Amino acid sequence: MYTVCFVEDEKDLANLIRTYLEKAGYEVISFSKGIDAIHYIGKKVDLWILDIMLEDDISGYDIIKEIRKKDELVPVIFTSARDQDLDKIIGLELGSDDYITKPYSSKELVLRVDRMIKRVYQATKSEVLLYDRYLVDETKRCVMIKEKELKLTTLEFDLLLLFLHNLNKTFSREEILNHVWGDDYFGSDRAVDDLVRRLRKKMPKLNITTIYRYGYRLS
Repeated sequence: MYTVCFVEDEKDLANLIRTYLEKAGYEVISFSKGIDAIHYIGKKVDLWILDIMLEDDISGYDIIKEIRKKDELVPVIFTSARDQDLDKIIGLELGSDDYITKPYSSKELVLRVDRMIKRVYQATKSEVLLYDRYLVDETKRCVMIKEKELKLTTLEFDLLLLFLHNLNKTFSREEILNHVWGDDYFGSDRAVDDLVRRLRKKMPKLNITTIYRYGYRLS
């Protein structure tokens, strides 16, 4: 059973989502205050759902910073009533894997959780890819170079796989959004630019070409 930690200060919403997640087979740990969630970091959690604005002085941004200090790979989904591109970019910068804007349906959130769990923990295809000196293990979802593991977030790894499986193919920003985030994502394509920038920084040997005003290609 996978454990989901849900941080939300709207108690009615928290109870509703908890019910839906439990019916879907998840163990749910919920908190309404950011400080309580921070104190829980370090225990077994397979996925975090963080509301950005909470009832105390600690925000979802503060929580993910503490999460990433101890675990760079556990998936994190942000929720917020603020539908601003800046919020989504900040979330990506801090290492979130998805973003859903309130009001959202309980079923939609559960579907996103299901999809994220499958991507991270239930890979069935076993293949090791080689690019330059990078060894990319699809099953373990890890990248090695000179026996050192590189820490990629879920979205960074999915973008890497998209490029590696389609060498020399040019993707538009919209196509990357659909492949990596899913066709139900309606945020700005600026998120793609930020994700590519982060991947380039972590893996500088990737020959990712920017196609002006269109998208990207890995050669």
